Amino acid sequence: MDHADPCAVNSLVETPGCSPIEGRVVWDPRHSLWNGAMLAAALIFGAKTFSLAAVAVFVVVTGTTLLLGHSVGFHRRLIHGSFDCPLWLERVLAWFGTLVGMSGPFWMIRTHDIRDWAQRQTDCHDYLAHRRPMAVDAWWQMHCRLVLERPPQFELGRIGRDPFYRFLERTWMLQQLPVAAALWLMGGWGFVVWGVCARVSASVIGHWFVGHLAHRRGPQTWLVREAGVQAHDVPWAAIPTMGEAWHNNHHAYPGSAKIGLYPGQSDWGFRFIQLLERLGLAWDVRTPESMGPRPLNRVVAKI
Repeated sequence: MDHADPCAVNSLVETPGCSPIEGRVVWDPRHSLWNGAMLAAALIFGAKTFSLAAVAVFVVVTGTTLLLGHSVGFHRRLIHGSFDCPLWLERVLAWFGTLVGMSGPFWMIRTHDIRDWAQRQTDCHDYLAHRRPMAVDAWWQMHCRLVLERPPQFELGRIGRDPFYRFLERTWMLQQLPVAAALWLMGGWGFVVWGVCARVSASVIGHWFVGHLAHRRGPQTWLVREAGVQAHDVPWAAIPTMGEAWHNNHHAYPGSAKIGLYPGQSDWGFRFIQLLERLGLAWDVRTPESMGPRPLNRVVAKI
């Protein structure tokens, strides 16, 4: 994962003739049935098992998995390598990322990196750009996958060879079972419905919704030259996404552990990394100041 360019797309290998444009969207039964089942269970049983304690469990477990797992573990560590930490801690954070319930680590890395690479090109498929109307994009992103005619290749390196990550990739759905068992012992089926089904469904839908908005509308501070897809910030989602909603900043400096770059931009993910750094559990933490200018001056400030 070490690159001279800290903003490189780490796992993707461009092959001769590969293109992010031509392709077809096909139904993804595994993720579609999983996402549909979680949403159905939340809608059918959520009201019947409602309690303030169950909602509190939903808030705490959702916040914990999104912060430790999705934002810090998957996105800032495994995908971008924006800080270093002990292997045991990286694996713990990746387990929390798997608990979010969107998929395993390999699928998350590939899905992120192909979109990241495609959006940097002068043009890409509508699926990768979130160009279609909201209802179509929701169906595509949560129930389908894109099959490119000339796809790039992927090399996950050390992460792809790690037996623990291979285990998580094979069993990502089953990882909810120990959480469900613990919640059931703590508070019965209400805790399971709200702490697993409602949490997973909210995380999946929220991830799509913020991602859709972040490529369609909202404030911009930066433009990336030659990129066919520009990003926007989604300020209201900064806290629930742990800082990930400052997506315009992220497109400008994708290798940075710090995404909320300006005063008032909440970034709990970076604050947690700073805490790890103070405890001696994180080092080589990248920020725009330490990274220097993007190669070829590809980023320009928008006044």
